[in-house]
Amino acid sequence: MAGLVATFPSPSTGTIDIGPLTIHMYGITLLVAIVAAIALAGIRWTRRGGDWDLVLRAAVWGVAAGIVGARLYHVITSHDQLPDHWWGPFAVWEGGLGIWGGILFGCIAGGIVVWRSGESVALFADCLAPALLLAQAIGRWGNWWNQELFGKATSLPWGLDIDLEHCPSNYVDLSTGCTANFHPIFLYEFVYDLVGVGLLLLVERLFRIRPPGLFALYVAFYSFGRLFEEQLRIDPSHELFHERLNFWVALVLLVASVAFFVWWQFIRKHRDPARTAAAGTVPPSGPAMAVPKGRVRP
Repeated sequence: MAGLVATFPSPSTGTIDIGPLTIHMYGITLLVAIVAAIALAGIRWTRRGGDWDLVLRAAVWGVAAGIVGARLYHVITSHDQLPDHWWGPFAVWEGGLGIWGGILFGCIAGGIVVWRSGESVALFADCLAPALLLAQAIGRWGNWWNQELFGKATSLPWGLDIDLEHCPSNYVDLSTGCTANFHPIFLYEFVYDLVGVGLLLLVERLFRIRPPGLFALYVAFYSFGRLFEEQLRIDPSHELFHERLNFWVALVLLVASVAFFVWWQFIRKHRDPARTAAAGTVPPSGPAMAVPKGRVRP
């Protein structure tokens, strides 16, 4: 397979130098992904009567915690892939962010902010679900800049060309370079995630989903796609029963999210709004009190 013509090129470099500054395109891509997610989540939240201030506060804490969680997940599960320097665990510009850790830590931090504000965490999670998938779609182009997240060798017309520096050792020819093109998994996930954004928005429009049911569907959809993605990936990974670790993580999350959605949507008995109103437990309509309850005189 030597001498292949590149069918899907990789960038020659993942950085741009502006004077003394070096801009890492991986980081720029993540920044664009974060902005897009905040915009979509904010639009959805404010349409439901929420305010932008809460979205921005949740985003600040959620993004910060998400980056820590994503890097921590990668360090724990792929410690042998870190740069061999004291700063290796912190070198996020080199790639290596585990999406599972990022979602977990980010959602916990953002959820705490929403909960402390007195708003519905479940409703906020549903507003966030398609926004997270949009961020993941855009963020995968950061892997393209770093020439990572590619799969097995392929002769398909969209096979990804990889530089010698990033080429798997069994496909290296020092005289001709990398002797194969590879499945562009980052591109597959980009398309898959965009389709997922559309499907989540369509499901929400056509069906009555109890929050956080849409978030559960987001987890299930993404986890389902990862099962197939992990079959194509060839980057180093710990294995369990001859399957990559992330395959098992995706499988557990898929089963758990589907089970939760079915139970929450179809099995669990939710309080009937009509009966609640009849029992007199619905707060009266009208403007909210402007002074603390404890200071109101009888």
